[in-house]
Amino acid sequence: MTPEGRHITIAGAGLAGALLATLLARRGWRVDVYERRGDPRVQGYSGGRSINLALAERGLHALRIAGTDAAVLEKAVMMRGRMVHFAEGGQQLQRYGRDDSEVIWSVSRAELNIVLLDAAEAAGARIHFDRRLDQVRFDAGIASFVDDRNGLRHEHPFRALVGADGAGSGLRAAMQRYLDLGERHEPLGHSYKELEIPPADDGGFRIEPNALHIWPRGGYMCIALPNDERTFTVTLFLPNEGDPSFATVRTGADARALFARDFPDALPLIPRLEEDFERNPVGQLGTLYLERWHLDGRAVLLGDAAHAMVPFHGQGMNCAFEDCVALAAHLEREPDLAAAFAAFEAERKPNARAIQAMALENYVEMRDRVDDPDFLLQRQLERQLAERHPGRFVPRYTMVTFRRLPYALAFERGQVQRGLLAEATRGRDSLDGLDWAWLDAEVEHRLPPLPAEG
Repeated sequence: MTPEGRHITIAGAGLAGALLATLLARRGWRVDVYERRGDPRVQGYSGGRSINLALAERGLHALRIAGTDAAVLEKAVMMRGRMVHFAEGGQQLQRYGRDDSEVIWSVSRAELNIVLLDAAEAAGARIHFDRRLDQVRFDAGIASFVDDRNGLRHEHPFRALVGADGAGSGLRAAMQRYLDLGERHEPLGHSYKELEIPPADDGGFRIEPNALHIWPRGGYMCIALPNDERTFTVTLFLPNEGDPSFATVRTGADARALFARDFPDALPLIPRLEEDFERNPVGQLGTLYLERWHLDGRAVLLGDAAHAMVPFHGQGMNCAFEDCVALAAHLEREPDLAAAFAAFEAERKPNARAIQAMALENYVEMRDRVDDPDFLLQRQLERQLAERHPGRFVPRYTMVTFRRLPYALAFERGQVQRGLLAEATRGRDSLDGLDWAWLDAEVEHRLPPLPAEG
């Protein structure tokens, strides 16, 4: 591709759009980014409330490439594991990894977005705020953006468009008018509501800061993630129908009664429970599947625009950042945009499908299994097998969160490992008397050595 042809237009200046702009601009691309909202550095972040982001190794790797990891980690809070709050009282920290070298980081979407916007502009990308994508004439290579403050329309000639504009992607809708993308959306049947634990009277955290707190209650749950200003973002997940559900828990008084019954130790931590519950909207949850992510060499989708998922593995942002790294690499290797977009889709779609499936599975685990004796016994055995066979038996959570192995490989190996754990612990309440010779042989037989990470 000639230098004149190295021009990309990105729809969306959120996390993925700003990161991709940085990666491409640092490689010498001319990059224009169009964002429907105003500049959050000028008028404050208007993205609305959202479930806290859990930054893991895949996302950190992308931030390292962009040179923004240090700035982001300054604003993040380390989480060592899940702090499970049992229904009968008491707590237990279930570590995510072996030690503090394997942790995840709670980070504010707004603060992260601002760091990435600054980086994109420093790299040379041009960001146009208050520009909502309204129409795309693909044959003419013209995208129309509207400023909703005054209704003015702006015409933008483009070489190729990248949709980083989220689950409600305007570019995806425009592409659908030209080509059937095979779009399918599966609602979860559960939704969420956000609340807040404020700082303690002395300005510190009210509960253990270096953990993701979880109150599992079978068909529903509550979680709390720390913020660097010493607050916790609390997220209540309930079914849409049934009891309890968002059909029965409608008012602040209903929410207080639910917490008093099911989350009594959390109730005194949330002094504005009724106010938060009635003010904040109910957030919808679902999974977006597409059969096709690109339109020849003219447009391609990534992140939530291509594969929105439920948030229960904390990988939505990490997966989107990995998309950005992959797309930038394909664009560098392949001068033909159509070929680059096709190769990007071929690489990333199976992995997106795998993490979408694992995110759905993790909801059941978080709300229904983290306090189950069988699950805890399997976790105990999993840790021991990981120590005995470090090159073969790696917990699925570790492969997803602390490694950069393809999601599809982690999913496939995780299924084999879970089957082995269930088989080895069936009918047991402890690991006493376990036939280790048989189990070690089965690990060697069923799990080939893990490949080296690229």
